[in-house]
Amino acid sequence: MYQNSSSKDQVLADSYHNLVMVRTVIGQMLVWFFICVDMLMLFTFFSKQAFRTNARYILFAHTLMADCLLLLLTDLVVLLIHFSVLVPVSHCIVLCILMGITSKNTPYTITAMCLERYVAICMPLRHASISTTGRTMAAIAVVWACSSVRVIMDLIIVSVKAPPEYFAKPTFCHYEIMLVTEWQRLMFVTFNQVDFGIIVVILLFCYTKIMLAAQAASGENKQSVSKGRRTLLLHGLQLFLCMADLWTPYILVVVQKQSLYWYQTLRFLNFIAFTVVSRALSPLIYGLRDKKFCLALKYYMSCKV
Repeated sequence: MYQNSSSKDQVLADSYHNLVMVRTVIGQMLVWFFICVDMLMLFTFFSKQAFRTNARYILFAHTLMADCLLLLLTDLVVLLIHFSVLVPVSHCIVLCILMGITSKNTPYTITAMCLERYVAICMPLRHASISTTGRTMAAIAVVWACSSVRVIMDLIIVSVKAPPEYFAKPTFCHYEIMLVTEWQRLMFVTFNQVDFGIIVVILLFCYTKIMLAAQAASGENKQSVSKGRRTLLLHGLQLFLCMADLWTPYILVVVQKQSLYWYQTLRFLNFIAFTVVSRALSPLIYGLRDKKFCLALKYYMSCKV
């Protein structure tokens, strides 16, 4: 009887281990596939002068770089958790700072890209003077500054509130280790909701203006406006996936108390859907759907033939 029970437990343990291995392999294949795609698109961007002086492509390349960095960092954390590697809190904080900034970087940059499309379609005569290379780089600097504000605030709070021995404690890396007080967690949630609200308002404003421009346009202009409208819809989906990633930790905390299996499953689905897939939309939106960029990409993929 005891032997039968032990053998069943061993079978369950082996099946669970195999499932975790399959998930890890799938995750690694997706992550490195999209990193390779992003790197190829970045190579295409830096290879042509026309792309390097266009505001739309500059913002697109910046999104690709931020996405690559975030994918590498989150993949490192996933592997550390998979192999049960505990890291001191002080080392984890460095990873959390970088992940916190890059995770915010993408939604803010996409919002800037939506505004650029609004200017290009609704104010075409002023587009060249507004969307200059200098102003685009300034917008990227603002994006990095806005992405860093909350992370720097959390770093200051954890440095002041946490005792010295807290930073030597081994742990799995996740952003919640920087949230050491209840009011800080509440502030974290509030900031996320405010960010989401502002982004939704900007997206709806741009989409409404482009819809009105589509009704007034005709011929080739109408096709261009329709394409811009579809681009904004894809951006809306991407922004939703990026922002949804900020709320999943609270769901995971509840699920973890109920079932370890479902906690692991949801965490894997969260990583695939809200980290990998949301970042995979950038190459689709501005890489493959853009005729000029797609032609240049095919040229370099075919070894300049």
